[in-house]
Amino acid sequence: MAEFALDPALIYLNHAAVAPWPQSTVAAVEAFARENGLHGSQNYPHWLAKESSLRQLMAQLINAPNAEDIALLKSTSEGLSFVAYGLTWQAGDNIVSIAQEFPSNRIVWQSLQNQGVEVRLLDLAGSEQPEKDLLALCDSRTKLLSVSSIQYASGRRMQLEPLGDYCQARDIVFVVDAIQSLGAMPFDVQSCQADVVVADGHKWMLGPEGLALFYCRPALREQLKLNEYGWHMVEEVGDFDQTEWQAAESARRFECGSPNMLGVHALHNSLSLLLNQGLDEVATAIQRLTDFTIDQVDANHYQLITPRASDQRGGIVTFIVPDQDNQLLYQSLMEQGVMCAYRGGGIRFSPHFYNTQEQITAAFKQLKVLL
Repeated sequence: MAEFALDPALIYLNHAAVAPWPQSTVAAVEAFARENGLHGSQNYPHWLAKESSLRQLMAQLINAPNAEDIALLKSTSEGLSFVAYGLTWQAGDNIVSIAQEFPSNRIVWQSLQNQGVEVRLLDLAGSEQPEKDLLALCDSRTKLLSVSSIQYASGRRMQLEPLGDYCQARDIVFVVDAIQSLGAMPFDVQSCQADVVVADGHKWMLGPEGLALFYCRPALREQLKLNEYGWHMVEEVGDFDQTEWQAAESARRFECGSPNMLGVHALHNSLSLLLNQGLDEVATAIQRLTDFTIDQVDANHYQLITPRASDQRGGIVTFIVPDQDNQLLYQSLMEQGVMCAYRGGGIRFSPHFYNTQEQITAAFKQLKVLL
């Protein structure tokens, strides 16, 4: 695909980590840099329009009711921290999550333990029905439930709707780290009833690091204490002479300072590309590629870590080569230009919609050579 003119020496199967940019995104960043170098901020109103358009694209991406529910933050970790330190906690409150979560979605909750908050973590390794087992950990003192829509190491895809139904019925804040879903498959925040959805743009959304989607349900937005303040988070933004101010009613209240305009231009282009491609089409292509990857795992008698059922996985396939040092194999694959990751004790391949079966076949052939 012409949009992805990667070095032909590379086989890029690492979109669950940091994705390459489409060529049109590269061009958009170059154009923005040239404009800035030639005209400075002369066209700033146009940049603001681009920022506003990006919020609209993000709202479309997750089926949010309103673009005003979207904030543009620096990272997943920042968004989760706004929730953790925006809520009011009492000693004895508890948080339910998963032991194998990426550190961003674990450390932030554990940091509250010094306030007397209990963190209850489900071990996925011993759970055949994680959704049911997560809810079994909840009780009358559960204040928040946080999960990744897709687990970064195993690739296990969570069924979010029953979790959302349970939380909404019991006034439990439901937080979804969607970084391994957004850009790879359709996501419906209204269907799963998440109170918060957060995701960096540098993985499946094919954008830059340093810019993240943060959705916050309006009812919760009003409850969260603010811990960052600045000129950009006020209702009357741009009126620099005002002495009386109030926080913006929209999710912009979480954006204390100047926007990342370079990131805005990059992510706007990448998201436009994905949405124009069609997320259903993207998801179908990814499923074909992950099905093919699993076939290769089986053909080589490797141990599959990722669930086989298509409704229990997304774009991640993690496997173990038995009786081998899998971390060393991963390092050797990277040295040979097979871009992948070492996660959960195994090798993780994460192809995007533009990858081909031929590339995956070549990656497994290279693994055989190393063995």
